[in-house]
Amino acid sequence: MKIPKEIIKILEKLKKAGFEAYIVGGCVRDLLMEKTPKDWDVTTKAKPEEIQKIFPDSFYENQFGTVGVKIKEDGSSDAEPKETTQVVEVTTYRIESKYTDKRHPDEIKFATTLEKDLGRRDFTINALAVDKEGKITDLFNGQENIKRKIIKAVGNPEKRFNEDALRLLRAVRLAATLGFEIEATTLAAIKKHNSLLQIISKERIRDEFSKLINSDNGMKGIELLRETELINYIVPELLEGHGVGQNLHHIYTVWEHNLRALQYACDKNYSFAVRLASLLHDVGKPRSKRGEGMNSTFYGHEVVGARLTAQIMDHLKFPRDLSEKVMKLVRFHLFYYNPGEVTESSVRRLVANIGKENVEDLLKVREADRIGSGVPKAIPYKLRHLKFMIDKVARDPISPKMLKINGNDLMKLLNINPGPKVGMIINGLMNEVLDDPAKNSQEFLEQRASELSQMTENELQSLAAAGKEKVGELEEKEIEKIKEKHYVK
Repeated sequence: MKIPKEIIKILEKLKKAGFEAYIVGGCVRDLLMEKTPKDWDVTTKAKPEEIQKIFPDSFYENQFGTVGVKIKEDGSSDAEPKETTQVVEVTTYRIESKYTDKRHPDEIKFATTLEKDLGRRDFTINALAVDKEGKITDLFNGQENIKRKIIKAVGNPEKRFNEDALRLLRAVRLAATLGFEIEATTLAAIKKHNSLLQIISKERIRDEFSKLINSDNGMKGIELLRETELINYIVPELLEGHGVGQNLHHIYTVWEHNLRALQYACDKNYSFAVRLASLLHDVGKPRSKRGEGMNSTFYGHEVVGARLTAQIMDHLKFPRDLSEKVMKLVRFHLFYYNPGEVTESSVRRLVANIGKENVEDLLKVREADRIGSGVPKAIPYKLRHLKFMIDKVARDPISPKMLKINGNDLMKLLNINPGPKVGMIINGLMNEVLDDPAKNSQEFLEQRASELSQMTENELQSLAAAGKEKVGELEEKEIEKIKEKHYVK
């Protein structure tokens, strides 16, 4: 097992002080699955005050026997050598008493053996311990269940879920993130006790739900939430689409379509906001459906969906900035676009509504929507052309606005009135700046403008025409580059 030397040192220091110590829990599971653990947990016979004596640079700010031990990790790379600080949770062996609130043990009792500590853990795949020599302690067939890809509760599943009701959701989340199945008796206990999830804080539910959405198997996770009926206490609005047929543009129900859109976003490893918006983009369809069969309609479902999304995000206590972004992605996912029909001004309005920073994510949601509809191609010509138009309207065009001097400046400088001469001088200056961008300084332009003003009208007209033609040619070349980027004509 590839255990970092910093973690080995913790085990060695505890053992040298006369205490048993093991790496335990999800990090052992990850090691056995040849994954890199995100964090490390250590369990030991030492009491919290004894742990702190061994590790002076530690902190103990809870009532669960867990001491935070700071370690220095080598986070160096060839490009950037650096040292990072990480906190390893070192917890005293414990057994837990009655759970009156289904969330926290009424009291913490320290245990004297590793066996008793492992017996109070949630699932067999997490009830594994390994010492510094790599010897594994496995009392509940956790290794076998990892091989079989099974999520099974330690001991009596009903007892485990009554101890901490969040374990109901954690079982589903682990099944989604690991690609495992939930063992039959454990699954039956989840279905039986799903209502216990009501008493869990929204923040804890949100965190587990977020991990599920961020997994590789989001579709499977959401379907498991429906099967276990846990979804009733998380996103009941989404369930309204189950069994709701659509029209001739879709081959799946609203429920299936939303889940397939999510899975596309998972497969593409899109951001959490895009995944969540893909899942919720049509959440408003059941409430806006009119008629049945192939000609049914869902007018205004994006507006209804945005309102429901706002309620969902608020219910789950998501941060305001994320909530606003996901709500916008749902609200504007149905933007209309046909090359040749939509004007640059309408594209600018779309960018203004969604925010320039969210445009790329909006297009990703649209891709997920298409694949979720059963359409084989995620980015057709229409979407490529829209990307071209967005790039085109978002950039600063080649124009006299680029100059460090404008018409008003010229009129004051040259003491002349508004008229064609002002425009001709501006175009003449553009002609020179496009040849040599270094000339685009106020000092040079003012001096050159004074010189141009002394030219004859014919000379100035000729120079201005050359400048105007050059602007057109360069602008056309820039547009062609953007077209090539998006493979449009």
